[in-house]
Amino acid sequence: MVFSTELSTSIDPEASEGLSHGAIVPLAILMIAMIIISALGNSIVCLIVYRKPAMRSAINLLLANLAFADIMVSVTCMPFALVTLIKGVWIFGSTMCQLTAFLYIFFVMEAILILASISVDRYFIIVRRKDKLNPYKAKLLIALSWFCSLIVAFPPLPGFIKFEYTDGYPQCQVKSPYRTLDQIYVVFVFSSLFFIPFIAMSFSYLYILNTVRKNSLRVENHPKSLSISQATKLGLAGVHHRPSRVNVDMSFKTRAFTTILLLFIVYVFCWAPYTVGSMYKFFGDTQTVNSLLWTVLLWLTYLNSAFNPIIYCWRIKKFREACYELMPKTCKLLPHLPGRARRRIRPSAIYECNELEQSSAV
Repeated sequence: MVFSTELSTSIDPEASEGLSHGAIVPLAILMIAMIIISALGNSIVCLIVYRKPAMRSAINLLLANLAFADIMVSVTCMPFALVTLIKGVWIFGSTMCQLTAFLYIFFVMEAILILASISVDRYFIIVRRKDKLNPYKAKLLIALSWFCSLIVAFPPLPGFIKFEYTDGYPQCQVKSPYRTLDQIYVVFVFSSLFFIPFIAMSFSYLYILNTVRKNSLRVENHPKSLSISQATKLGLAGVHHRPSRVNVDMSFKTRAFTTILLLFIVYVFCWAPYTVGSMYKFFGDTQTVNSLLWTVLLWLTYLNSAFNPIIYCWRIKKFREACYELMPKTCKLLPHLPGRARRRIRPSAIYECNELEQSSAV
């Protein structure tokens, strides 16, 4: 789905010509790779949480739901964009044009809402020292996020907002962008998909980084030998019997948090160019369509769904171990070396090495 100011009758023919064969081939290969990585990688994440009761913590349920939303993007949206890229025209009819617009907004909105929820949860844990999100509340939060996503994505479904395919774009776009209703909806969608979540998550991470920095300085400046009362005042109750672990370095304390921060950075990298470009095209005066530019911008938003499982595997040891266990024995050519002790973030904003009955990914 692409938003633009152009009607099909106002497109500059020279500017909206299809992509060259030299551009289509690498873009098609990239899309195929994204579909495979996103569908397979995120399916493994969901399977791990489903098959392992110990992995069904609140944060893991949110990550699994994020993975499911990414799966749906890869199987309900990416293939249509791929075929349109190869064919150079939309071949699925007006009904599918409306449906794919709905599905794209619906599943992308869900993924972004879950990422924002996780970010805000990290804020409450580290800054406010309130760790109240349990699996039951996580399920309620997931249900609420699906409902909110449906509200944002619903207008194209009954035809309140019309979408159509225009030459030069890889997906369907708003049919009558000069209508006030369409303009309001476009602003509403991009505010929901990017601007509001970006602001909320940015403030959360700024507060988190500031809190972690202050706690780090307080720990580093404190004597190595902490009494029980001193540890309590510093918010380090429970680690006073392990003074060597109080003076942990910054990378150890923030490793779990940086995993979520990486997801946020990738989200901004993938969505900021598309959002800014689409808003400029919708409200600007330009009447040209650069097929390659808009295909690349759209591909970036899809790349977000493929990046997430890679980050899980790279940053989260439990997912790597679970992936290894799911592999067929014939594929386990290398010895499985034991990893470091599990880490879990605590309300005191200090990370301890613990063995927990219920494992949390971050």
